[in-house]
Parts: sequence; structure tokens; C-alpha cells
Amino acid sequence: MIPLSVLDLSPVPQGSHVGQSLRNSLDLARHAERLGYHRIWFAEHHNMPGIASAATAVVIGHVAAGTSSIRVGAGGIMLPNHSPLIIAEQFGTLAALFPGRIDLGLGRAPGTDQLTARALHRNMNSDANAFPQDVVELMNYFRPAEPDQRVRAVPGAGLDVPVWILGSSLFGAQLAAALGLPYAFASHFAPAELEYAVEVYRTRFEPSEHLDKPYVMLGVNVFAAETDQEANLLFSSLQQAFVNLRMGKPGLLPPPVENYAEGLDSTGRALLQHALSCSFVGSPQTVKQGLDAFIARTGADELMVTAQIFDHAARIRSFEILADVAGL
Repeated sequence: MIPLSVLDLSPVPQGSHVGQSLRNSLDLARHAERLGYHRIWFAEHHNMPGIASAATAVVIGHVAAGTSSIRVGAGGIMLPNHSPLIIAEQFGTLAALFPGRIDLGLGRAPGTDQLTARALHRNMNSDANAFPQDVVELMNYFRPAEPDQRVRAVPGAGLDVPVWILGSSLFGAQLAAALGLPYAFASHFAPAELEYAVEVYRTRFEPSEHLDKPYVMLGVNVFAAETDQEANLLFSSLQQAFVNLRMGKPGLLPPPVENYAEGLDSTGRALLQHALSCSFVGSPQTVKQGLDAFIARTGADELMVTAQIFDHAARIRSFEILADVAGL
């Protein structure tokens, strides 16, 4: 099996609170480290009550301080929300504290709704179209500072902070290829252009000082349990959360509901079947068969696994089952 990593949104279940979710994230990271997962990433989302990782760099510091070897990073930082210098300083600080363990994945979406995006961009000068230039500026801050350089990232200059490009369309694939950077595709919720984007990235890839050949990490949802029936019940929390989000009603992660998808109309079922098609739900054997086929079809170099499971113990158990079937 190829390397497996974890994407944790620090879910906030109904009846719980953010503090507990962030403690759960550290607990998950410690288990992932022990089980042999390669890295754990956290995502920047705003104005979403069910996600506790908005202050992504702070969460990364919390988790890195409580672990010892697993790589910890952002999957990702939504760069239009920030100045490149600020992110260089934040991740330079993390890299100084935790050498060789920090990753920086960059995306160009706001990670929220338009009203909240306007609140984030108080001067409204931010432009997602400037994303390529902002990525290059950010990467330059990590280079060793020149003697006459007027603006430096301190900390940041001269530190090793691997940069990834995140995406769910051809834009990110083309940019990652042009810059010779690793590429992470959000197939766990936006799989429509998966095959084409990966093909574009691989065929247009230009070797760089960062990477000599293409490297693709694909996002997948994995809900593993002792039986298919139990896993499908766990999966219903994500299904509910996704439908609520698409209806403009984001909220806390709902508890599982028996046969949730069957109760939706045809439009709702089609939405879930399409958006969550890169989901592997079931017993150990079912999950292994699904992942093996997915890896064979896509040629992924690494999988980034996420599991929005209501009960924290069941979430830990899902990652344990996956580690076992993957032979980590």
C-alpha cells in the first residue's frame, strides 16, 4: 500500500464543543503517529460551526507539540485570505520549532461563504487571480535572505517548509506542474475533474529544485468498522453534514441516522453519490478492496484520508482498521 496520511477538520459534533474537538485532534494525531500514518493535515475553514480548525497554524502548533515524528501541516491555508509574508512567518515559526515536520498546502478558495470572505478581506484588495504570484512570493520568503533584501520572513528565511498546491480543478494542477511542486487533489468532496486534473499535472510537470518528478496525493473518505452496516451508519453523519452545507445551513456534525440516504429525494441522493464518490465505507475487506481499486485506477502516490465520524472512539477505530488492512 502507498503512504497514508490523515486530513482532520477537527469536527465539532452536536453536544460537544471546540475545546474537546481540538483535544480529539491531538489524540487522533498521536494514534496516527503510532499506527504509521505519514502526515496529518488541518484545513482552513471559516464560519462553519462544525469545524474547529479555522486558525490552522495555531492548531498545527498544538498538534506538533504533542507528537514527535508525524509530519503536521495545512491542507490547506487559503492564501487569498492572507499576505504571503504573514504565512511565511507563521510557518517559518512552526518549522523552527518542529524542524523537518511541517508541511504547507496552499489553496486559492476562501474556505467559506462570500459574506465571510468579505469579512476576512477587510480592504477587499485580495484577488484569487493573484494566487500564482502570491505562491511564488511566499516560496521566495523561505529562500536564504540576500544581503540587501529589505523585507525578510523572520522566522522563515532559509528554513525547509515544503509547499504543496491544493486543488479541485485544472487550475491547481497546471500551477503545481509549472512550479514543480507536489499536488493534492480534493477528491474527497469534489471528484468531478479528478482524472483529467491528475493527467494534466503529470504530463505538464516541470522538474524543479523542490521535486524531480510528479507526486500526487488524493483525498478520500474512509469509514471503516467491523461490518458494512456499522460503517454505513457512521457515514451518515458526513452525508447529513454535506447536504446541510449545500443547503446553506452548515452546523455541528450530526449523529448517525439509519438509512439516511434512502430518505432523500432523487436530487439529494444524486448529490451525495457524485460529491462523495471517493468514499470507502465498510468492513476491513470492503475498504481494502475499494482502496486497492482506487489506487490502481488513479496511480496515486499517497492518500489523504478523512473521516467525519460523530463518535471520537469510532473515528480512532476506523483509522486503526485502515492501518491494519493497509499494512502500515
